[in-house]
Amino acid sequence: MINGHGDDAYRYTAIRANFSSNVYHRVNHDGLNRYLSGCLSCIRSYPEPEPYALAAELGQLHGVSPEEVCVTNGATEAIYLIAQAFRGSHSAVWIPTFSEYADACRLHEHRVEGISSLEKLTDDEGIFWLCNPNNPTGQTWDAATLRRLIATYPRKLFVIDQSYALFTEKEVLSVAETVKLPNVLLLHSMTKCYAVPGLRLGAVTGSRELLSRIRACRMPWSVNALAVETGHYLLQHPEEYRMDIQALLAERKRVTDALEALGGVEVLPTDTHYFLARLRQGTAAQLKEFLATRHGLLIRDASNFEGLDARYFRIAIQTEEENNLLIEGIHEWIQNS
Repeated sequence: MINGHGDDAYRYTAIRANFSSNVYHRVNHDGLNRYLSGCLSCIRSYPEPEPYALAAELGQLHGVSPEEVCVTNGATEAIYLIAQAFRGSHSAVWIPTFSEYADACRLHEHRVEGISSLEKLTDDEGIFWLCNPNNPTGQTWDAATLRRLIATYPRKLFVIDQSYALFTEKEVLSVAETVKLPNVLLLHSMTKCYAVPGLRLGAVTGSRELLSRIRACRMPWSVNALAVETGHYLLQHPEEYRMDIQALLAERKRVTDALEALGGVEVLPTDTHYFLARLRQGTAAQLKEFLATRHGLLIRDASNFEGLDARYFRIAIQTEEENNLLIEGIHEWIQNS
């Protein structure tokens, strides 16, 4: 795990708006809080060794069998389980992206290669890791292109992290279609859209054969009882967690247009509520420190993503008021740099 990925608000004393995490924070957890308060006694007993009931609910949601769903301690546990199950493989990782794919692979003695061109993809046996929509760029792979690649490279296992699938209007591969394929695993996260990162709740879906291999590596009780109860509640109360994705993306466009107009920032294309930006002068670390200490605003210094340099930072859209504070803060820093 690289230092600084995710949310490092704990390093500062007075953060009033956090743009550094891609978690969607604008949710109301009152109903969930009441529910969990009423079932705290569950911590006195062991949870299911594997969350079978929650897997069945997710399977019903996606129109697949429970055996084609493996609930995990966040999507990150799924990443490490896959790397362990295919220990010693050759793994190609599309960069820049989330560091845990490469970290997990190196831990389990994979030969890891970062690639940014499909010309580097070979038909040799191995794994191709990609995030869709991608973190940190927010770009979404064309679904037809992915289907073509999966068919063209049958010896490759495609591990596709769709943790941010609900944050784009573009088509992504469905669980129902991919569980029928022998060389695709999809990763899912309840952290991002439900804003419960502290509970660590995710899943991996795929064919029964692939998931059987992954389940053989998992520890019992890796998903705690409160996380399981949270999963049940979230799936049974979808009306409490509906996002207005069009409004969210419209606000993102307003912010990116405003940042581009400042002249000192280049915003890269994105399909989601978060985006990468590149400073024309100075470093992201300097900008981050200025915004955090002077304005209580936290951004993500993206310089430690493989393939990016010290000028890159990432922003996830928040409220209109908070976004305006960020625009003003960056404008002030550019003027004084």
